[in-house]
Amino acid sequence: MKSYKTLFIVFLLINTSLFAQKYPTLNIGQEMPMQDTEILDVYEKSMTLSKNLKRNGILVVFTSNSCPFVVMWEDRYKLLEEKCMNSDLGMVYINSNQAKRDGDDSVEEMKKHSIKMGYTYPYLIDKNSKIANSFGAKTTPHIFLFNKKKVLVYKGAIDDNYNSINDVTKNYLLDAMQEVSNQKSVSVSETKAVGCSIKRVKK
Repeated sequence: MKSYKTLFIVFLLINTSLFAQKYPTLNIGQEMPMQDTEILDVYEKSMTLSKNLKRNGILVVFTSNSCPFVVMWEDRYKLLEEKCMNSDLGMVYINSNQAKRDGDDSVEEMKKHSIKMGYTYPYLIDKNSKIANSFGAKTTPHIFLFNKKKVLVYKGAIDDNYNSINDVTKNYLLDAMQEVSNQKSVSVSETKAVGCSIKRVKK
């Protein structure tokens, strides 16, 4: 059984590396794109990324409902929410899987998932994957942390072990969030995003 799981994860990683290459990922030091673009959450409330910015910045999490990597990492989302609250950082979840809007990532399923997981921050609907394209987001999850000047200071993975929170040895994102809240430079600013490819509509 373990070998099948490993093969499936390898397949997802290869698929991700071959997909969405035409959208270059933001570089550290770049300003947050589409920050004033109106975007709806699962409750049809319109907002912008800028309006979710707090005193020390904002955490943007590209995620989905059923990706195996999200399922394995999602127990850490609550830790991220708590850290944002304690560090005066804004936070949003963004679902850019436009090609799955009639299935697992429909607006109704997003709403159900948000309630089930107890999200306390907005879960946003990225219509036609426009936000993901502007960020160059590749996977779910894919993390982007901006400071108070809306400048990218960290991108990549949450930590170094998607299998189990108990086996994590490097908390890349939590460490970066602490450094940002302390007005310090982020010591590890970039790691490899690991996850399922964002399901864009093919054109």
